[in-house]
Amino acid sequence: MHKKALSFIVVIMFSFLIGGCVTTGTYDKKVAEADSQAQQLAVMRADRDQLKEAFAKAANERDELDKVLKSKTDDLSKSIADLRQKTADLEAENTRLKADLAELKKKEAEVVTESNTYKQLMQEMKGEVAKGQITISELKGKLTLDVVDKILFASGQSEVTKEGLAVLKRVNDILKNVKDKSIRIEGHTDNVRIKGALVKQYPTNWELSAARAINVTKYLQQQGIDPALLSATAFGEYKPIAGNDTPEGRAKNRRIAIILLPKE
Repeated sequence: MHKKALSFIVVIMFSFLIGGCVTTGTYDKKVAEADSQAQQLAVMRADRDQLKEAFAKAANERDELDKVLKSKTDDLSKSIADLRQKTADLEAENTRLKADLAELKKKEAEVVTESNTYKQLMQEMKGEVAKGQITISELKGKLTLDVVDKILFASGQSEVTKEGLAVLKRVNDILKNVKDKSIRIEGHTDNVRIKGALVKQYPTNWELSAARAINVTKYLQQQGIDPALLSATAFGEYKPIAGNDTPEGRAKNRRIAIILLPKE
């Protein structure tokens, strides 16, 4: 009986020991698995933290690049705007220079025309110039032919004499080739007042100088000069070129001025 009880106890203890060993192994395995998973989780968290750090760094670099790119874009836009403005300025300057060049060429042509007209008049009227009856001058684009009254008019008269018409014909033959100038005819007198019967016709020197200028102008028109280029002006005694206190001075002041001017 004692032996049977001992055997039972041994069996029970053996069974208990066997059952305890299985449970411990499983536990250890689970613990090991948990440790492994914890390690993997730690690695994953570290990787995550590194990724976060790398992402943040990349985001900062992106922001810096955006700033640089925006700055470069602004600089480029400004440079493009500056270049466009410079281009516009250069085009405007080029246009102005072209206009200036065209104007210069026009003035050069006018100077050549004036010089040729001056030379032709000097050559044609050299006899009268030598006698002091005609004075020809050229200054700043204005050519002036001063003709003393006695070779064009009788004393106190406004009708051009036959001899005067011959003189004007020679002048006209040169002036009719001038197409790009205005031609102004000016009447001038001395300061001696109109007297006698002439007062009825010419109350003052204004009327006499105006009538003389108009008659010369009408003759030039009749000889073929475009009337649109012609004008007549009276100055009377109020624009002298010499003193009126001597006969010689008064003779110079009694004149018809034929003036070539730039067109308006």
